[in-house]
Amino acid sequence: MQPILSRLAAGVVLALGLHVGHAATVNGVTISGAAIVEAAKAAGLPDTPQSREVIKQQLIARELFRQEASKDKALEGRPEVQTQLREARNQILTQAWLKDRIKPEPVTDAQVRGRYNAIVASLGAMEYKARVIELADDAAADKALARIKAGEDFAKVAQDMSLAPTRASGGALDWVSFKVPAQEGRTQSLPLPLAEAISTLPAGGVSPSPVTWNARRYLVKVDALRPTQVPSYDAAAPGIRQALQAQALERATVALVTSLLTKAKITQ
Repeated sequence: MQPILSRLAAGVVLALGLHVGHAATVNGVTISGAAIVEAAKAAGLPDTPQSREVIKQQLIARELFRQEASKDKALEGRPEVQTQLREARNQILTQAWLKDRIKPEPVTDAQVRGRYNAIVASLGAMEYKARVIELADDAAADKALARIKAGEDFAKVAQDMSLAPTRASGGALDWVSFKVPAQEGRTQSLPLPLAEAISTLPAGGVSPSPVTWNARRYLVKVDALRPTQVPSYDAAAPGIRQALQAQALERATVALVTSLLTKAKITQ
């Protein structure tokens, strides 16, 4: 709702012909250039004159709305508004408290290097670009496979029938590499039966029969394969560091929750 209102507001302001510099005042209230830059960053926009202008118009409209809303003294008395104000206050206080209390361990360069080396060591000679269709049972799998054998595009069948989150992309997976023969726990998070099927198919090949895993049926196609392309440490390090930082944050959060649970009296 908020982005829609912002776009509408910006359109209204532009229609009124409000053309000002990189800062503005709205009935005496200042909108600073710094506020415009920060809002552009928060929206993920590049720092360009065009994006600053868009953000500025949105801030002008928002301030106009705020000023008009503040004149309606009955608004704060509405039960739904009171509820939203309490929820907003509680959320702000909770986030501030969590920021003070959750202190993840810093990720070291040695940890990033170690994780990079482990990833590189786990890669095989080839990497695969595959598609997967997840199906509920043998009947659905047989129906999907019959459509593919009849000449229908694998991606189209995936979009029509797959139960996997990759359905919208036609079952497409990212490039993946692992040592063959595939071994449990060493398949880059792929289920072992799927990794085994992928590693035995040629480019363009489709699994001749459904693969069974975790009570589901899967059809597999390999779109392409190529020698494994190992990214340099400098290219991979930022992503690895971010992943390790996320893991450290998760561990710190779990530790805090566990600590609070041990001291809390909870009835269910």
